[in-house]
Amino acid sequence: MAALAYTLGKREINHYFSVRSAKVLALVAVLLLAACHLASRRYRGNDSCEYLLSSGRFLGEKVWQPHSCMMHKYKMSEAKNCLVDKHIAFIGDSRIRQLFYSFVKIINPQFKEEGNKHENIPFQDKTASVKVDFLWHPEVNGSMKQCIKVWTEDSGAKPHVIVAGAATWSIKIHNGSDEALSQYKMNITSIAPLLEKLAKTSDVYWVLQDPVYEDHLSENRKMITNEKIDAYNEAAVSILNSSTRNSKSNVKLFRVSKLIAQETIMESLDGLHLPESSRETSAMILMNVCCNKVLKPVDGSCCQPRPPLTLIQKLAACFFTLSVIGYLIFYVIHRNAHRKNKPCTDLESGEEKKNIINTPVSSLEILLQSFCKLGLIMAYFYMCDRANLFMKENKFYTHSSFFIPIIYILVLGVFYNENTKETKVLNREQTDEWKGWMQLVILIYHISGASTFLPVYMHIRVLVAAYLFQTGYGHFSYFWIKGDFGIHRVCQVLFRLNFLVVVLCIVMDRPYQFYYFVPLVTVWFMVIYVTLALWPQIIQKKANGNCLWHFGLLLKLAFLLLCICFLAYSQGAFEKIFSLWPLSKCFELNGNVYEWWFRWRLDRYVVFHGMLFAFIYLALQRRQILSEGKGEPLFSNKISNFLLFISVVSFLTYSIWASSCKNKAQCNELHPSVSVVQIVAFILIRNIPGYARSVYSSFFAWFGKISLELFICQYHIWLAADTRGILVLIPGNPTLNIIISTFIFVCVAHEISQITTDLAQVLIPKDNSSLFRRLACMVAFFCGLLILSSIQDKSRP
Repeated sequence: MAALAYTLGKREINHYFSVRSAKVLALVAVLLLAACHLASRRYRGNDSCEYLLSSGRFLGEKVWQPHSCMMHKYKMSEAKNCLVDKHIAFIGDSRIRQLFYSFVKIINPQFKEEGNKHENIPFQDKTASVKVDFLWHPEVNGSMKQCIKVWTEDSGAKPHVIVAGAATWSIKIHNGSDEALSQYKMNITSIAPLLEKLAKTSDVYWVLQDPVYEDHLSENRKMITNEKIDAYNEAAVSILNSSTRNSKSNVKLFRVSKLIAQETIMESLDGLHLPESSRETSAMILMNVCCNKVLKPVDGSCCQPRPPLTLIQKLAACFFTLSVIGYLIFYVIHRNAHRKNKPCTDLESGEEKKNIINTPVSSLEILLQSFCKLGLIMAYFYMCDRANLFMKENKFYTHSSFFIPIIYILVLGVFYNENTKETKVLNREQTDEWKGWMQLVILIYHISGASTFLPVYMHIRVLVAAYLFQTGYGHFSYFWIKGDFGIHRVCQVLFRLNFLVVVLCIVMDRPYQFYYFVPLVTVWFMVIYVTLALWPQIIQKKANGNCLWHFGLLLKLAFLLLCICFLAYSQGAFEKIFSLWPLSKCFELNGNVYEWWFRWRLDRYVVFHGMLFAFIYLALQRRQILSEGKGEPLFSNKISNFLLFISVVSFLTYSIWASSCKNKAQCNELHPSVSVVQIVAFILIRNIPGYARSVYSSFFAWFGKISLELFICQYHIWLAADTRGILVLIPGNPTLNIIISTFIFVCVAHEISQITTDLAQVLIPKDNSSLFRRLACMVAFFCGLLILSSIQDKSRP
């Protein structure tokens, strides 16, 4: 009964909710969300700097998240590079002095807080020509006004950035009297026009007063209450915002410090001054305001304008627009023709006469429809990660954010299980299942920011290695068994691997190496192909006739291993090979190929291990040593139990070692040699018991079929800022946001997979003459792309 209910339940779900209806729902969701965000931007403004300065929340202890955008954590070198030849002035009381110290420590972490606190404090970094001054003016009075007035009259002395604020001294000295508040209003009214004048050529920020923790205040500060502080803040906001009659004030209000203090002031030692972590956050926000528009960090989306369209992007937009128009015209013409040929009713018999037979879909229609859909999808990619329409947030790792989703998908994977069509080791359903659950775990790893937790990082490295292991196993098995070394097979695989990435490189203006996994599997596929295709071509059929051919193949594999070892320990030779034009255009990132060398070296042996495993397995299978019948253990009971025991121990031993890693660099050095242990152990555990080999999870297998698209699409429409952050479609509700964005993301990945398959049928025909013509067109296209890319690189600042 339970099995029947389980089967009926799955059928019921599949009947009412198909993939097609899911995609329609996703399209409707995208249109509604885009409309809502567009309306919100128009109503609330499109200035992410305003959000950075005025709103946000703590994701966890000491981790501040601005509303709608991402904040970059600046290092000393970045800060110096940004502030070169700049003069920054902090003017105010002891709280502004705190902010000054924290700001300077970003530029020079060794700077010490010493000297007379109630006097001016200079700082200068001669290497970067950065000058930062603190000017002691604890009250908004004539002294502060005179200082600001000098700057308005002497353009040479005027700072590039001015950070001002004061109020608590006025409250303290005048015992919180109403007359002091009135005087404060008069003084700030007289200073406001001067600040506004400075703000036309400099960046001016007025820091609102932070709340106090009244229980910790000393007796001589008891008059400084939060009620008084709110009154002074209201006065400052009202006067500064009304300093210009017909336009918005150029003086920016630094409200965010107040929000941070509300969460952390209880940690204050004296009840007045913020704890160090809070003022460091405020200083980092100020650094983001000053530097994001200069350095344009990928993970610092606050205060950054939308990047201008490149020439290649404009051409891509024109192409996709023409594709949409062309398909609409084609659709209208086709529909009218269909209406003319609609079955008509015979007046005498009352029966319908069929005038035509359904004609097959033409190649032109497939091309137009595919590029039309792809154009709309690429528009969504651009809106998510380039147009600043949707919001972005920083990642924040917690154990629950990683492990709870893992448990969810595990339960779903177990629920959706079916019998396999065949019970061979690593059959198609099983490899799809393997790819599927690995891809889902990797996705959760990326969105949760789990790379900061070393044990999780090391296990994810094994999953990436397992993908490459499958690359070696799958392609070796195909060439060994089929002996098909034709150009059609090569083009088919290369198109399937690279089509989406090439489109994204064009649309998102990113280098090919940015999507590092695709170059990795592409190069390894070509290595496998060249290894087996070069003379002498040794395939299973030939080797079965003479055992010496097996020895010949092992020699080929040994030579491949020797080449891998040489390149792994000869970085100079590796970089020289891949720095040659036009390879450099594909494998350079940030002007060099070091990232490519690091990625290749990290899993340098695992493809070879996959090829060797395939050779051994197919040899054992050929000699009928394995029992691959339904429900049968792979070997005899004794051998099966022994191998299972060894596999479980090996699997757990690797996990214990990976979990005890203390240094990422050292563990990465050992990873290429030992990752195969856990991979082979998993394969044996999964395949030795006959009952385990006879079932698979259709849930995981479904995702496995689109694993490549899922891996690539996550960069821009699930994550954000090129994987550094998280895309926010539903602000204020992280759980609902993940559900909606994941649903759309999966639908898009599935549709792209279908588009790739459809285009491959048209662009990679089986007829060699047609294929060579298309290859000539593709070569011309890439030559044009290289020329345009070179022109773009020269025109960039």
